[in-house]
Amino acid sequence: MDSHSLLQKTIFLIMLTLIVLWSSFVSASTINHTSAKQAIMIDYDTGMVLYQKNQDEKMPTSSMSKVMTTYMVFEALKQGRLTLEDKFKVSEKAWRKGGSKMFVKVGDQVAIEDLLNGILVQSGNDATIVVAEGMAGSEKAFAEAITLKAQSLGMKNSQFKNASGWPAEGHYSTAEDLAALAMTIIKNHPDYMHFFSRKEYSYNNITQKNRNPLLYRDIGADGMKTGHTEAGGYGLIGTAKSDEGRRVVLVVNGLESIKDRANESARLLQWGLNGFENFILSASGETITKADVVFGKNDSVNLTIHDDIFLTVPKLAKSRIKMSAKYSGPLVAPVKAGSEVGVLEVDIPEVGIREYKLYTAARVEQVGFFARAIAHLKMMLAGETA
Repeated sequence: MDSHSLLQKTIFLIMLTLIVLWSSFVSASTINHTSAKQAIMIDYDTGMVLYQKNQDEKMPTSSMSKVMTTYMVFEALKQGRLTLEDKFKVSEKAWRKGGSKMFVKVGDQVAIEDLLNGILVQSGNDATIVVAEGMAGSEKAFAEAITLKAQSLGMKNSQFKNASGWPAEGHYSTAEDLAALAMTIIKNHPDYMHFFSRKEYSYNNITQKNRNPLLYRDIGADGMKTGHTEAGGYGLIGTAKSDEGRRVVLVVNGLESIKDRANESARLLQWGLNGFENFILSASGETITKADVVFGKNDSVNLTIHDDIFLTVPKLAKSRIKMSAKYSGPLVAPVKAGSEVGVLEVDIPEVGIREYKLYTAARVEQVGFFARAIAHLKMMLAGETA
């Protein structure tokens, strides 16, 4: 091969490599459209929002509301007010409820463990009423209780009129609130996560499969719940964990079909897992910069952060992160250790700017009167102020 051909081949390989890298970067770091009407995706460990669309828009939540119902059960189990072996009686109202069913029978005493599977695997509207009546006496009282609980969890745009998500005026939530609920359950109730990932369950000799399409794809999905109403469309609360242990939480709603829900949620979730990475940009106590100090025994003091800056960033974008420390200076002694004096701005490509508070790392004592006077005179001569 002559030198000219070798050069052409080398250039071709370089260009091909750049195209592959750029394509992977674009697909990994940017998704600017989803057919879902409402959506949000969050990295569980850092809490950083990876994607959002109409995330705070009130929407019918259909059977995704059942996750709130099961949260109340998980809380009662954790606090010892219930056990998985405890039983609730099936009322005629629960038995008659339409839509998806667990197929409980009037008068039966059903164990909490069965009811949780009936709600989360079989999406039984009847099972949710059994739980609501068993815990609060009536479904109306239970709906009021879960609305108050939701508000205490920071779900400020949620209101529940029933336990199942059955269409009702004034029954709504947001993608943002449902994601917050999912994050809370994963954090506070990991021992009960297996209820969300079970693929099928049998009750009264009737076996039903979990409606969550993500569980049947090899993408690390292990929960949570689907939903559908005519008004709200097809929705899903989903979560998945990568082989490296990184978890993503996703909420979508307003999709037009079961197929759209399956494909769109899988696409978003895989992008969220594969397109980003987590790392510590700066550790707690690490010196970020120095602040000038006047009238002090030291002419500067280190500025630090109190907590690790733990970020989720698009892959291939880590090297483009920019940091800028801002404070009003110079500081005037005496300076207390741990004083909040400024912010560190972190500009993350494709994500935006995050701010972190800056604190003084040590105390700086003030010099004596004459030393201050001399320093003040020097500053006046130099045209400076403090």
